[in-house]
Amino acid sequence: MMILSGDPPRSRILSLLLLAIVVVLALAPFIFPGAKALNVATKICVFAALVASYDLLLGYTGSVSFAHTMFYGIGSYAIAIALYALGPTWAAVGAGLVIGLPLAALLALGIGLFSLRVQAIFFAMITLAVASAFLVLASQLSWLTGGEDGRSFQLPELLRPGTVFIKDLFGVTVNGRTLTYYIVFVGAAAMILSLLRIVNSPFGRVLQAIRENRFRAEALGYRTVFHLTWANCIAALVAAGAGALNALWLRYAGPDTSLSFAIMLDILLMVVIGGMGTIYGALIGAVIFILAQNYLQALMGAASSAAADAGLPLLPGLLHPDRWLLWLGLLFIASVYFFPTGIVGRLRGASSK
Repeated sequence: MMILSGDPPRSRILSLLLLAIVVVLALAPFIFPGAKALNVATKICVFAALVASYDLLLGYTGSVSFAHTMFYGIGSYAIAIALYALGPTWAAVGAGLVIGLPLAALLALGIGLFSLRVQAIFFAMITLAVASAFLVLASQLSWLTGGEDGRSFQLPELLRPGTVFIKDLFGVTVNGRTLTYYIVFVGAAAMILSLLRIVNSPFGRVLQAIRENRFRAEALGYRTVFHLTWANCIAALVAAGAGALNALWLRYAGPDTSLSFAIMLDILLMVVIGGMGTIYGALIGAVIFILAQNYLQALMGAASSAAADAGLPLLPGLLHPDRWLLWLGLLFIASVYFFPTGIVGRLRGASSK
C-alpha cells in the first residue's frame, strides 16, 4: 500500500482488519460457495468502489452530491443496453464501457462547470434535480431502457454458470460465475487503489486544501473550480465502472437496482460509518452495512426465538425480525456517537496516542 499510494492504514488493528477483509473477499467463492454469500461478497466489492468514489467528493472536497447514483446507473444501463442490443459478446461489453464511462464523465463535467461555482447547498440541490430527472427519463424511455422493468440480458459464454473450467477445486466447481466474481473483485480493487493514489497525489492535496478553506486555496492561486470539476469527473468514472460491474453480476439493470434514491442513502451511511476522507473507510463501511443489511434480520429472528424459548419478557417482541430496520438505525446512531470520525478515523486516532 505504501508503494501504491504512500498512505498506509497507520493503525495495526486497521491493517489487520483490511487484510482480513481482502483475503476473505479474494477467497469468497471457495470459503462461501452458497449463492447468497457470494452475492453478498460481490455487493461488498461493488459498493466499496462506489462508496470510495463518493468519498473522493464528500470526504476530500466537501461537496455533497446527490447525483452519484445517476453515474452508477449510467454504467449499469450502458452494459445492459449494449449486451441486449448487440448480443452476448465481448465486443458488446467493450461497447458498453466505451459508451458508458465517457458519457458519465461528460455529464459530470457539465454538472461541475454549471454548478460547482455556487455554494455547497445549491450544488447539492442541482445534483438532486438532475438525478431525479434522469430517473424519470430512464423509467419513461421503455424502448431503450425497458422502463420500470429494466433490461435483462445474457453474458458472453465464458461468464455463464454453465461454462465449467475446473470441476473440483477444493470442493468447489470453478465456472463462469466464478470468473465473473473475480472480474468484479479485481475491477473494484483496481478502482479503489487508483483512488488511493489520486488522493495522495499533489492533486489530492489541493482537494483537501479546498475542503478546508476554499477562499484561501483560491488566494494561493489554485483554480478551485478546475480541481473540483476534475474530482467530480473522476468520481463519476469510478461510479460508472462500479455500475458496469454490478450489471455484469446481476445480468440486469433497472431503476431499483441502479438509480434508486435509496442507494444514495446507503452510500452516505457507508461513508459516514467507515470514515470520510480516508478511502479505506469505504471498504470498512461497505462490509459492515451490507452484512447488517443481509444478515441482521436472520440473527434477530434466531435471538427472538431463543428469548421466547427461555421465557424472557419483552425481548422476543423487541428482537422480532420485522424490526431489523429499527435496530439497523440504532446501530448507525451508535456508530456516529462513538465513532464521530468513522471507524477508520477512530482506529487511526487510537493508534497515534
